Amino acid sequence: MVSSIRSFGIQGIGGFNVSVECYLTNGLPAFDIVGLPDTAVKEARDRVRAAIKNAGLKFPVSKLTVNLAPADKKKAGTVYDLPILIGILAATDVIKAVPDDCGFFGELSLMGDLREVRGALPMALAAERSGVKRLFVPEGNANEAAFAEGLEVFPVKNVGELIAHFSDREKISPVKASEIITQTGDVPDFCEVKGQENVKRALEVAAAGGHNVLLVGPPGSGKSMLSKRLPSILPDMTRQEVLQTTEIYSVAGLTSRQNPLVTARPFRSPHHSVSSAAMAGGAQMQPGEMSLANNGVLFLDEFPEFHRDVIEALRQPLEDGTVTISRVAGTVNYPSRFMMVCAMNPCRCGYYGTERCHCTTNEIRKYYSKISGPMLDRIDIIVEVPALQFDEISEKSSGEKSETIKRRINEARSIQTKRFAGTQTLCNAGMSPEQMERHCGLDADAQTLMRAAFDTLGLTGRSYDRILRVARTIADLAGSETIAPTHLAEAVQYRTYEMMGDSE
Repeated sequence: MVSSIRSFGIQGIGGFNVSVECYLTNGLPAFDIVGLPDTAVKEARDRVRAAIKNAGLKFPVSKLTVNLAPADKKKAGTVYDLPILIGILAATDVIKAVPDDCGFFGELSLMGDLREVRGALPMALAAERSGVKRLFVPEGNANEAAFAEGLEVFPVKNVGELIAHFSDREKISPVKASEIITQTGDVPDFCEVKGQENVKRALEVAAAGGHNVLLVGPPGSGKSMLSKRLPSILPDMTRQEVLQTTEIYSVAGLTSRQNPLVTARPFRSPHHSVSSAAMAGGAQMQPGEMSLANNGVLFLDEFPEFHRDVIEALRQPLEDGTVTISRVAGTVNYPSRFMMVCAMNPCRCGYYGTERCHCTTNEIRKYYSKISGPMLDRIDIIVEVPALQFDEISEKSSGEKSETIKRRINEARSIQTKRFAGTQTLCNAGMSPEQMERHCGLDADAQTLMRAAFDTLGLTGRSYDRILRVARTIADLAGSETIAPTHLAEAVQYRTYEMMGDSE
């Protein structure tokens, strides 16, 4: 007696099809699972056996072989408990043959209850692509899986409920995906920030175009305070961005029944003691901080204090928008298209240029040298955050509200969405050379200004491209179809801060 049940696995943030084949034959009682299972999959034998018995059914006394196909791909986790159980019940005629358009995944308790698993949304999307019409998942994963369109998702509480469904005694009702509602949470407002109008403007431009930012200023000038208010002005996420970000968080086990979707742009702020493996991705092939910040912000406070290998590990993902994790267990690719916001002091003591600073020139150069030239080249906007004066701190009036700033940013981002419709590009920071050629043309006056800046500032090809991208964003905020010299001049000024470290 043979049965075949459709299930799914996770590789990176993508799901893949798995066929769970159950074969019962005469011989000494045995229960073997083959097809490159890991330890968690092998332990399914005990969970499935106990769940069947506690559901009031008899476990077959025969030789039982379960094959997870394709047999050359590693199978991991507890997601195969439910399909293995269904396969056994179908092979022993406890339930009638399962239709080929049904898929299953879920972890079993010893009592036969279904427990939620990681990666529900990626597996549901894989089911949708493979032609599955009905997907049976643990109740705790149903809300998340329901966001895969073209599927009926059935929430299963326990084995008894599932048997009753397939025996036509009591059908399970499918769940419907809820409306995607952006949840900003309790985020501080920009109106609380005193002064620093130039920095607020720089962050507005950065948020509108998804540009990387470096804030340089003495302690207490407001670098961290401004950065932590950035989520309040980030543009709303598109459905595509919501689903991609949720896939990453689902694989990392950071979604729940109460919060099945990630609808607010992530804001990740790792401590400067973080390792390069934690930044890129861990030993268990889990997403790192760079991937968890995808479609959001990666905030690196005290930037030069991060280990040199951690800083350099950011270079390739900043350029390509993906990070490749290679470990003994295999190789996976995670998306990592994030907006990097860094904050640092002008010297180690933080008071460079004042009487309070006692750092030598060599000490300052050593401090800056931890940030290489190629790394600085990947930062679009470098802005100085000066110390506040007494009159600015004591001022009673409040600044512009985040809601007002966000409205302008959403309008600029909507222009970019229309501009890049039908492509993989989401914002100006991710423009390809071909798109820059089409959308970043300069008139004669702007060309003259750009030539002067290139020669004076010693720009590289990469920094030249980044100035054009920032200028395009400034033009979008102004509602201009072309890049005017004023837009370009503002973009150039964001590259004029002189770093004392030597470029590498």
